[in-house]
Amino acid sequence: MKRKFQTLAIILILGVMKLPLERRVTSELRSMRLIDEPMSVGAVESMGQSGLAAIFGGVRGLVACMLQLRAYTEFKRVNWAQVDSLYRIVTRLQPRNASYWDEAAWHMAYNAAGFYLYNRDKNLDRNAEIRGQLYHEHVQRGINILLEGLKFSPENPRLWERLADIYFRRSYDMAKAGDAYLEARRHGAPAIMLHMAAFAYAQSPQDVESHQKAYKILKSEYDRGMRSPGIIEHIKNLEGWLGIPGGLRIRDAIPQPKAPQKVPGPRLR
Repeated sequence: MKRKFQTLAIILILGVMKLPLERRVTSELRSMRLIDEPMSVGAVESMGQSGLAAIFGGVRGLVACMLQLRAYTEFKRVNWAQVDSLYRIVTRLQPRNASYWDEAAWHMAYNAAGFYLYNRDKNLDRNAEIRGQLYHEHVQRGINILLEGLKFSPENPRLWERLADIYFRRSYDMAKAGDAYLEARRHGAPAIMLHMAAFAYAQSPQDVESHQKAYKILKSEYDRGMRSPGIIEHIKNLEGWLGIPGGLRIRDAIPQPKAPQKVPGPRLR
């Protein structure tokens, strides 16, 4: 065992001694234009999928995994621009891996957006308008990432569900959230997605078309025996908003309201 440590120590020392020589030789070779400068993240990012495929060939998966680990390091440093740049490359290397698109969107729409909304940087904290703008820009970036990913995997329920959640919880576009929840359900997501779609449609402000969609879904579920307080409450509200005739309305009483609860969510002071 002692000899193994001695051998390892010698290898490390030799490696350290070689570094200055290797750097000098590399610099000379570059000055003679015998080898190229390493590509920056920006240069790699500017390449299309075909260009990256030509460079990395069969090791694209390995390179994508390594860059994902690098992106996690930048995430811990709250370097959001670098996180976004790295995931741009990762998703170009492996465009049909839904988890990469999902993670990239999560970082932008939740982690980065939340950081800018709640951070206490002395420059940003004084200006709620700037913080709000950065929040919305990164939420939209998350949406754009998922829309791009869905071009490669249009039948992936995970991406549709993530898109729906961002519309529902971050940008509050309830009509689009409902559409995305329905797509998730259509492509194999759990049945709860159907209820989420209806609840999103029901909360779309002054949108008769969305309210009609919500009523159709919830009334169908009610007729099948689904009588949860949430479904009944939404149906009663929709009956009033849509002017459903009295004879066609459900007979259930409106559920008693629960005690108010503080629900965490994005707010600007």
